[in-house]
Amino acid sequence: MWPGYHSAKNPDKTALIMAAGGESLTYGELDDRSNRLAQLFAASGLGFGDHVAVYMENNIRYLEVLWAAQRSGLYYTAINSHFNADEVAYILADCGAKTLITSRAKADVAAGLLGRGDGVGQWLMVDGVIDGYESYEASIAAFPPIPIAEELEGHAMLYSSGTTGRPKGIRYELTRQPIGSSPFAVDMFMALYRLAEDDVFLTPAPMYHSASLQFTMMLTRIGATVVVMERFDPEAALDAIETYRVTQAQWVPTMFVRMLKLPQAVRDRYDVSSLRGAIHVAAPCPIPVKEQMIEWWGPIILEYYAATEGIGLTLIGSEEWLEHKGSVGKSMLGALHIVDDDGRELPAGQTGRVFFEPPEFIRFEYHNDPAKTEAARLGPGWATVGDVGYLDGDGYLYLTDRSDFMIISGGVNIYPQESENLLITHPKVMDCAVFGVPDEEMGEAVKAVVQPVDWSDVGPELESELLAFCRDHLAHYKCPRTVDFERELPRQETGKLYKRLLREVYWTGRDTRII
Repeated sequence: MWPGYHSAKNPDKTALIMAAGGESLTYGELDDRSNRLAQLFAASGLGFGDHVAVYMENNIRYLEVLWAAQRSGLYYTAINSHFNADEVAYILADCGAKTLITSRAKADVAAGLLGRGDGVGQWLMVDGVIDGYESYEASIAAFPPIPIAEELEGHAMLYSSGTTGRPKGIRYELTRQPIGSSPFAVDMFMALYRLAEDDVFLTPAPMYHSASLQFTMMLTRIGATVVVMERFDPEAALDAIETYRVTQAQWVPTMFVRMLKLPQAVRDRYDVSSLRGAIHVAAPCPIPVKEQMIEWWGPIILEYYAATEGIGLTLIGSEEWLEHKGSVGKSMLGALHIVDDDGRELPAGQTGRVFFEPPEFIRFEYHNDPAKTEAARLGPGWATVGDVGYLDGDGYLYLTDRSDFMIISGGVNIYPQESENLLITHPKVMDCAVFGVPDEEMGEAVKAVVQPVDWSDVGPELESELLAFCRDHLAHYKCPRTVDFERELPRQETGKLYKRLLREVYWTGRDTRII
């Protein structure tokens, strides 16, 4: 099952709707346009296992670009649309992209990429062009809407930051499978998440996000209709549910928080009775928030815990969750193991690093980083992404911390090393630490604690200077929102920072270090 199949079966069925403006794409049109782009890739010399990159905001062209790469046997990387030119250029070079597709809306950053992607031979821009880019629309119009000679399954290669602060591509081996040859994966996906061909699925998050991308691709495999929000707004999300009679949607906890904070009169204004499922991911949901959502929408909320690395999956429905509040569920893919710092498995109730024992067919690596790949593995094929938690006596998993201090703010992963590496270069900074602190709306907020070169500089002006310095060099969501100052940061004689001691001050009185 895939869009070509649904185009032949029901070409006029709507595959994609942009929520705000109502612009849409049928399965016939999706098949036509992705075929044309696949022909362009082939004519440009891209072959099985080559790489394309996408750097765009949510728009009507995004899905056809992904499917053109998927049906061409290519790797495709969706780049965070908030990244600046330096961050995008690093990923282009690291993944070896031969084609970049961006949009006129990203022109300021796109202009700064020219000449920096050594391997990029094709620069395409949607919705208009600037110097150095070719028109996407004109380019694909020159090619026929027919399949390329050999249609093979491609794969996403998305980037997840590491403790070094540099994003790392999560790469799976491509095999020469004909397009549409994933019936087991499709059937399992439909069964696990209770999805069907007649669903209307709302995607309120950015398409570069792993969950949004993977769900949107899989839903168009099964022939459902996907509604994509250009950007999340709590009231607009409720309006989209009512307008398009949405049956399923995927959320992060911050979105629940923002919808719950709407005035009751606003919430009551919208009919959400069409919803039969609400899936949430990316961070554990605060217990009071989830209780309120179940009370509002009913027991239709399904939570899963997974990672882009694909090493395992837990799942928990509303009824189960009400009996195991705070849990992210039982394993549905890959046996769970809780392990101490010495690699020994721990019994139920004891906290340690969370490892999955994935099936043999799931095998990923961090692109260009064998050391990071090896560090994520233990013993006979077990793998971790660095989370900390425990299992109860019934096998339900509870997450309590992250061993690498990754911050999850609004459902987005932020690795603090990037900010730390930048802040330490400021002439007024002697030492620094960046970590997550509790935030009732976002789950966590990014906090910097700085040891200044001269204590007499401490004050609001230095804080503002450091925050501006970060925002000039990093995507804003990665930057600290506030800065505190200490005369000296706690370090071992070896130089290792006791970051946990600093962080604990802000989490005192809480049972968990994950909100």
